[in-house]
Amino acid sequence: MVDYEFNSAKGKLEFSQRRGKEHFMSNLSMLLQWSPYSTEAELLKQFDDIGSRGTKVIIYNLWLNDDGIVELDFDTDPEDIRIGGDIKKVDTIPAWRTVNEQHIANRLHYSLRAYLSILYLRTPETFQIILRGRLVENHNLANDLKFQEFILYRPQSGGCVEGQVITTIGFLKEAPHVCVHGFNVYHKNRLILPFWPVVSYADSRGRGVVGVLEANFIEPTHNKQDFERTSLFQKLEGRLKEMTWEYWDYHCGLIGYHVRKKYPAPGPKQDSSLIMANGKTKPVKFSQSSPAVGSARAWSATGLPTKRKPSNDVMELESVKRRGQSGANPIVSGMSSEAQPATTANQSRYQEAANLIQENKKLQAQCLEYEKRNEELNTKVTQLKKELEEVKRDYGQLMTEVTSLDLIKEENDVHM
Repeated sequence: MVDYEFNSAKGKLEFSQRRGKEHFMSNLSMLLQWSPYSTEAELLKQFDDIGSRGTKVIIYNLWLNDDGIVELDFDTDPEDIRIGGDIKKVDTIPAWRTVNEQHIANRLHYSLRAYLSILYLRTPETFQIILRGRLVENHNLANDLKFQEFILYRPQSGGCVEGQVITTIGFLKEAPHVCVHGFNVYHKNRLILPFWPVVSYADSRGRGVVGVLEANFIEPTHNKQDFERTSLFQKLEGRLKEMTWEYWDYHCGLIGYHVRKKYPAPGPKQDSSLIMANGKTKPVKFSQSSPAVGSARAWSATGLPTKRKPSNDVMELESVKRRGQSGANPIVSGMSSEAQPATTANQSRYQEAANLIQENKKLQAQCLEYEKRNEELNTKVTQLKKELEEVKRDYGQLMTEVTSLDLIKEENDVHM
């Protein structure tokens, strides 16, 4: 690696002085030997077309595979870089093969342009990706869905809520003609798992069901291609599996399949934007940056209501069902108006106290861990200082010996 710094006074790049000229020249010589550029001037010319900021990736000296095909294909599409070799064929009926093979869920595995188009959930106006001279346009996967629903999920660990995420779920616009399903899971705006198949559907159960979510409460692996297999990740996987089956069972009739479940009879009318959570009803709010935004037109275009009724709220039904199974006392519509607020308030206070206790325990454990880490670092610093003193002492002895040898050499030269 070679480091350059831009000299604004002279208007040109100069080598960085951080590691010295000798180190710089050694690296530059090696880079020119093994790169497609034979001189430093040719190398610096590569900065001319990216301006004062940006990143440029140069790929060269590609190998051939066993079939004599270059690893990367630059010829099929002059505006794309593809993985060389045959494109994976989709096993489906002939009439549906083209729509499946051209779907982005299939193309992202071999097309760099397709992959980059969904790599970021949101892109700022000042950010651009240019591939082979053409701008990569951002592709919002949520816009590919019809009959959308938005489901709030609050993962818990040790009784404490670790975060919340709104999942946009629906059928692909091409359903049921596409053999695609799964969730596109982002972490801090970057795609980690594209079309993650959380279910193995039989009898087409789950076919065409796709979701989009940004899960910042779980940690990705170092290569950003998967998530760490923590308990929170496993809980998310289980919830997304339930979400897929619930959505399919209630909505599969919209794409021509036999409906497995019907909605229960509507109860007392309430605000359709409220979702049950810890015994209370709370509104689900969407910001402009949420992946769930931008679907109102899709609902109205299909002729379906733009607001979900309580009977259609899969999240509410699941929440009440889980509380019933765990022994908790869900709020029942048949309770008296006097008892219901009191029960709700008590449940809220007990839950808040339990959460505070769990949070306090977690913070205490973190403090102990930090104290232990601090002791280890102090011990390491002491050890390094001791080793440094020993090295200095050895260095002094060696310098004394070198001086003595120089004196002896001078005396020998005089006698000669």
